Amino acid sequence: MQSLEIRLIELGDNNILAKIVRSSLAEFGANKPGTVYYDDSTDHLYELFQQKGSVYYVAVLDNVIAGGAGIFPSDGLPPGICELVKMYLSPSARGIGAGKKLIAKCIEFAQENNYHSIYLETMPELKKAVSVYEKLGFQYLEGPMGNTGHFGCDIWMLRKIV
Repeated sequence: MQSLEIRLIELGDNNILAKIVRSSLAEFGANKPGTVYYDDSTDHLYELFQQKGSVYYVAVLDNVIAGGAGIFPSDGLPPGICELVKMYLSPSARGIGAGKKLIAKCIEFAQENNYHSIYLETMPELKKAVSVYEKLGFQYLEGPMGNTGHFGCDIWMLRKIV
């Protein structure tokens, strides 16, 4: 049986997480401008998630980092709304509930930090992830919220958590 641990990001996790994010996007043909593939912050997740109101969780499968997901108070979002960001898993961690566990931890953090809704942006290329978001209660929006700078995303979703 595989062992899955969800823990907070550590400084030494940056390189492997950046590789997982970029290889996941490339795998699904979503490595296009306007996505986190080209964000400098993808190489500095530990530093990015030191900001107040943010958190990043890492999935460790059989003692190997296999992905992560975070909550971030993205620019321009209305008060009380945070963003689910940089949710990526290596192939070994897909289909075993790791994504759901990461999102559950993110929702828990958002509730504890007085957010009432979680926003996310994604792409049709990531249809398995979109399906998970739907099952977890995220609803489609007609357009983007805030100023994330990710003009390459054309699916926007929101989930109320109170």
